[in-house]
Amino acid sequence: METWRVIATALLAAAGLPLVLVVMAKVRDRTQSSGQVAVGGVITFTLLVVVGVLTLTVLPGVLSWVLVAAVAAAVSVMLLAS
Repeated sequence: METWRVIATALLAAAGLPLVLVVMAKVRDRTQSSGQVAVGGVITFTLLVVVGVLTLTVLPGVLSWVLVAAVAAAVSVMLLAS
């Protein structure tokens, strides 16, 4: 396994876990329902895991780094907007 894949996946996970928490907080603010918060967290975490596995295994390098940058930018914008 290439080193760049491991680094990209680690960065994706580091940026993605706060994204899961931010999404859960936004769902809580909008719905006030703990069930909806859990569903939002599970969906976001599942998508993060799927993208992480794809980054680790089959995605080309440019696409992997674009995904890492997009997730990092999304987290930054969400945290700054809150």
